[in-house]
Amino acid sequence: MQINKDSIIKAIIFYNKYRFPEAHVELIGLEEERVIVKFEGTFYETCGVNDWIEDFKYVLGDLNIKAELKEIYEPIDLDKNFRIGVFKVKLEKNMR
Repeated sequence: MQINKDSIIKAIIFYNKYRFPEAHVELIGLEEERVIVKFEGTFYETCGVNDWIEDFKYVLGDLNIKAELKEIYEPIDLDKNFRIGVFKVKLEKNMR
């Protein structure tokens, strides 16, 4: 069973609609139970940087996709304004 890419794209569009220009997310990869997304924007200058990333989990939840933030990768050069979020998605039989 794999993740429904169309549902992930809908979540990305929704996230970007309400959080741009402070944050913008793009899909980096889909694996069996993982969604990997890149977050860019000025959000990294604020406190609660990880909250901007964790918010994506709630957007997925609004689309009935159960997900958990597993990892956040920061660039080696901390002057870069992006983060990579890795989410584990609980797959159900009706997710196709």
